Amino acid sequence: MEGVPFFIANIIEYYAVMGEGEVLMVNNSLSHREEEDLMINVRSLEEENRRLREQLCGYSIIFERSLDAIVIFNKNGEFVEVNEAACQLFEMDKGELVGKSFTLFLDLVPPDILAFQQSMLHKFGSFSDELLIKLANGKIKHIEFSMKKDAFNHFDLAIMRDISARKALERERIINEFLFKDVFNRAVDSIIIFDEFGRFIDVNPAFCMSLNLEKAKLLNLSFQQFVAPECKDDFVQLLVELKEKGTAKGELSFIRFDGTVKMFELTMTSNVYSGFYMAIMRDVTEKKNMEIKLQKSEERFRAMFEQAHEAILIWNDYGHIVNANPAASRTFELPLNLLIRRNLLDFIDYRDEKAHHVFELFRKTGEIRDELTFHMPNGEDKQLEFTMKQGVIDGFHLAIFRNVTERRKMEKELQESEQKFRSIFDHSMNGILLWGEGYRILDANPIACEIFQATKQQLIHEPFVHWVPEKEQKVFYKLIKQCEQFGKAYAEMTLLTNKGEQRTVEISLKREIIPNVGMMMLRDVTERKELEWQLRKSDTLNVVGELAAGIAHEIRNPMTALKGFIQLLQGSISEDYSMYFDVIMSELKRIESIITEFLVLAKPQAIQYQQNDVCKIMKDTIDLISAQAMMHNVQIIPDFAEDLPYIYCEPNQLKQVFINILKNAIEVMPKGGEIQVRIQRVDRQSIRVSVKDQGCGIPQDKIKKLGEPFYTTKERGTGLGLMVSYKIIEEHQGKIDVESEVGTGTTFHITLPIERTEKEGDHEVRIQCL
Repeated sequence: MEGVPFFIANIIEYYAVMGEGEVLMVNNSLSHREEEDLMINVRSLEEENRRLREQLCGYSIIFERSLDAIVIFNKNGEFVEVNEAACQLFEMDKGELVGKSFTLFLDLVPPDILAFQQSMLHKFGSFSDELLIKLANGKIKHIEFSMKKDAFNHFDLAIMRDISARKALERERIINEFLFKDVFNRAVDSIIIFDEFGRFIDVNPAFCMSLNLEKAKLLNLSFQQFVAPECKDDFVQLLVELKEKGTAKGELSFIRFDGTVKMFELTMTSNVYSGFYMAIMRDVTEKKNMEIKLQKSEERFRAMFEQAHEAILIWNDYGHIVNANPAASRTFELPLNLLIRRNLLDFIDYRDEKAHHVFELFRKTGEIRDELTFHMPNGEDKQLEFTMKQGVIDGFHLAIFRNVTERRKMEKELQESEQKFRSIFDHSMNGILLWGEGYRILDANPIACEIFQATKQQLIHEPFVHWVPEKEQKVFYKLIKQCEQFGKAYAEMTLLTNKGEQRTVEISLKREIIPNVGMMMLRDVTERKELEWQLRKSDTLNVVGELAAGIAHEIRNPMTALKGFIQLLQGSISEDYSMYFDVIMSELKRIESIITEFLVLAKPQAIQYQQNDVCKIMKDTIDLISAQAMMHNVQIIPDFAEDLPYIYCEPNQLKQVFINILKNAIEVMPKGGEIQVRIQRVDRQSIRVSVKDQGCGIPQDKIKKLGEPFYTTKERGTGLGLMVSYKIIEEHQGKIDVESEVGTGTTFHITLPIERTEKEGDHEVRIQCL
């Protein structure tokens, strides 16, 4: 029974065996009559068997040739028998497919869906649904199936059909419907679905908006209720043409319920949607109104053409004037009837290079705006500014002229005046700024740029207050108020440069030298102020020197006597007043040290400069002052460069300077800290000694006062220590620079020359340390 599915073959074998068994069982025990009856029954069974075989063979043919996939599963869900359609569905040979588990193809089915389908099959014995299967080659198919539980001896039967193509078509149909609906709803033009009587079946939002009605209300209405009376016949004719030809086009006016009129261009098409008609309508109300306005505009143009103050010419490709307005007659000094007969090129020198270039450019670009000299018939030359455009009026060219002869003359005079002002502005010895609204800088001359150390581009458009330090802004606003009140103002204040430096500047303000523009004069007096300060300091030093000489001489002699008698008194008193004597002697020594500092200022010292190692001088100084540093919990950290050259100096004086600066550094750190002492070579000519503390720092405005007589930041200080130090370093041809930041600390930089220059008469002798 080759080719017959196994389950059909099993049924046939079962009936055959049953028939033969009955014959064998009764063959030995039945009578002749019974044997005959039995043989009749056997023949009947054989006939039934034959008929059954034929029927089963028919089923086998149906099984194999069925267009639907038929699959027999065992209880484990494995393929037991499949037909050819099932092999095609799963794209596998029968030998490959039989024995595989159906779950191998169900990777895309969520577990909860799969569990639900299995439960339905167990509950009802049969179940139909759809599934996505993933084949061994990775292809995905959409199938619909129908399963019956225990269809054949505990085997389950499933009939499957590939519906992938149908699903794709359904998706495409849904997408097309969605797209149609989307276009329908989003379209700018109005779209109406209507029946043969003009009744609205569906309308899109654009149509609702055009008629200013809700969709629900419109669906109960028809075209006839909106078409204007004068368009009723046109609408009937459109419907007739639509039914005859399938399409129709035209224009209709609609009257909305609020009485306003809308004009539409429409295209009608038949049988586009379930046998209904569709109309696409575009609102051309604005277009029609625009056409009306254009007509009125043309009328206005004609009026303007006739009444314009500017000369207007209309001319052809050959330059012949075909029309002109009265202003053109006045400009070109000809009666209108004679001007129209002339050629535009008659009024210019076409040999002139600029004129030739202008007309060539006009031919290429189609429009031009320029200025030329025109020669009038009366011999007068006029400078005319003109605008030309090709083919703007019925193919003719349009030219509009304006006489700018007087204006050009005035502009020339103004330009010359401006050049004079610009020359004065740029070559002024003082800085000049022009400012506008909000005191924003509009222009700046070179001297102003030098003062601010900035380019003109960096200054322009910046508010002037940007360059005023915060502490000076109050003065600046007071200056502005004075300028607004009296029209001018003057002040001296500090300004910031682009590099962050501060400059002292005299400022003079003048309001509105021209409308909405003011002027500011700036004079940098920083160097003058510095010289004045140096001069005052020098005068102060001279006065202090003269005063010190007298005071030191007058006080020293009584001081010597006081010290002697106090020492005698101390030895003659038996009671213990040592504490009082110590205080007296300490204060006398302090007075004596002040007198000594006075004497340093009072007269030049005879100093013998010798080669010395500045590092050794600093080490000796640190050794002297280390005890005081330890008492204040201060650590001095030296950092000396190697192989530093010797310098010419007076060691004791340098030591005095170092002691003054180190003592100051210790005293500004009452809670202790570190003092960094660094000595290094700056360049080939100088050495720098830097002393950095961790004190409270010195404000920037007080740094400049350091070294002035009697200026000090200490409670019991005289200021003479730093003053003497500055004087000593100055005599050593060096300088002291101070860097400080409040809250961080202060650094004193002492720069000393390696070579020393001595003046002998009018010649300088340079002494160099070898």
